[in-house]
Amino acid sequence: MTKEERHEAIMDQFFKQNVVLVSDLADKLGVSSVTIRKDLTELEKEGKLYRSHGKAIAINPFANNRSVNEKEHICPEEKHRIGMQAAKLIEDNDSIIIASGTTIHAFANCITTNHRLTVVSASLQASISLAKNENVDIIQLGGMLRHSSLSVVGQYSEKILEDCSFSKLFIGVDGIDFDFGISTTDMREAHLNQKMIKAAQHVIVLADSTKFGRRGFAKICDMDTVDTIITDSNIRPSDRSRIEEMGIELIIAEMKE
Repeated sequence: MTKEERHEAIMDQFFKQNVVLVSDLADKLGVSSVTIRKDLTELEKEGKLYRSHGKAIAINPFANNRSVNEKEHICPEEKHRIGMQAAKLIEDNDSIIIASGTTIHAFANCITTNHRLTVVSASLQASISLAKNENVDIIQLGGMLRHSSLSVVGQYSEKILEDCSFSKLFIGVDGIDFDFGISTTDMREAHLNQKMIKAAQHVIVLADSTKFGRRGFAKICDMDTVDTIITDSNIRPSDRSRIEEMGIELIIAEMKE
């Protein structure tokens, strides 16, 4: 088998699964692990995959900290659909926490209620959207403004959560990695999210399918802390199976035909 044929065979594996092990590729292609590592290095330089500790993955695992203005243009329809599904989980007289991010903002735009709803919000954009509904009582967390996400962080925003209990937390993330957990690019935001989790009875993650297989700088929690994940229909079958194996409720926001 030529080098070009090996490269084609390696890339073919990524159409079947998102992660491949060096040892598995060596056995399958009948070459040494050294040869496979050289092949993966070349493919990585071409931008076709990423290497990581004896394996290769199809996408860059590290999430970058980008501004909310930039993120708003990424998967807007998927985020709206996710927000619509998340809004269906709100029950009469609920008290909820909403974190921050463009998916959370999309969710806030989808909330309509004829009953009283109490919302504690870290997101300025979400609070402004919810303020249009007189049935929603909004408690805006205070603290240091994080410009990139238009949300607050810090001890002042955390303090109010210590004396409250909420039925649900709706949280956006920068990365979902089944081994690492859910994460964000900002350590202060991760710490606030951890406080939110402690105050909530049910943790609901809102994330489009591009977030799977990625890691932000700051870990929020392990996967076993998550109760529900709402994502779009572009989620990979392998990710869907892994979520179901973990016993996490998975809700797919189907796209319009």
